[in-house]
Amino acid sequence: MKKAGMKKLLFSGVFSILMATSAYAQEIVNISKIDGMPWFNRMAEGVVQAGKDTGIKSYQVGPSNTDAPQQVKLIEDLIAKKVSAISIVPNDASALEPVLKKAKQNGIIVLTNESVGQPSADWDIEIIDNEQFAIDYVEEVAKSLGGKGGYVIYVGGLAVPQHNLWADLFIKHQKERYPEMFEVTSRMPVAENIDDSRRTTLDLVKAHPDLKAVISFGSQGPIGAGLAVKEKRLKGKLNVFGMMIPSQAASLIKTGNITMGITYDPATAGYALATVAAKLLKGEPITQDLEIPTVGKAKVDVDKKLLQFHKVLRVTQENINDLY
Repeated sequence: MKKAGMKKLLFSGVFSILMATSAYAQEIVNISKIDGMPWFNRMAEGVVQAGKDTGIKSYQVGPSNTDAPQQVKLIEDLIAKKVSAISIVPNDASALEPVLKKAKQNGIIVLTNESVGQPSADWDIEIIDNEQFAIDYVEEVAKSLGGKGGYVIYVGGLAVPQHNLWADLFIKHQKERYPEMFEVTSRMPVAENIDDSRRTTLDLVKAHPDLKAVISFGSQGPIGAGLAVKEKRLKGKLNVFGMMIPSQAASLIKTGNITMGITYDPATAGYALATVAAKLLKGEPITQDLEIPTVGKAKVDVDKKLLQFHKVLRVTQENINDLY
């Protein structure tokens, strides 16, 4: 082989290796609210699958608790590691803003889930339409209560953006549509802890005889409330609705101690986040016809930097055995 040909072949081989190494070196990292929770374990499955489908290494990390500084530290570590993209489900949107801004300044793509309006996010990705999601809840709760009676809302924390947005929208639509329904007390920040939501439910049942429903915008709240219903034999008297992993809630759904799950599959959120991050890393534009496999077609709002789907899952006694 001539020297010129050998050099060309050698250069081609080295270039291919460099390109492969460069592609492999890219990393997309999703940060959950807390590590080890079934909801976020399921989310991680979607993140990893998207990495396999897009060819960019994608994985999830999470803090040991829901204190905002824990997520801040994880982001700082990922900035130091020089990852390519960070997506996050914030515990406290305001507390995270300075470090997310720092990530952006370091050339890292930033995506959020459940944090519409996060200033430093390139895009926020929502698997459900927030307004319609709240209406879905109002209608299902009203159906069970006959349009009247007291309820309480559980959120993961008073600074968790999405949970509190859903709570605000629920109350708005409840007042417009069913004025004889009412909050027995202000929202409670217990939706991400089974023991806390169980104890809170037991306390509220004693304090408020007019309490007819628990609505949880966090995946552990329905489990705790359902356990309280089971413990005090309140099935049919206290209705429990909420976000959930069907497999975790299965026994309580089957026995009727949880009335209904109104939720979505967190794997779809993980998949959407990592897929959009991969598109941006590859220089692909986000257009109005954006469609993500297994998730669907997005409603793209450029001004709000929002990609919104609506893939609601109702978990009932009738379909629980068919769900993952």
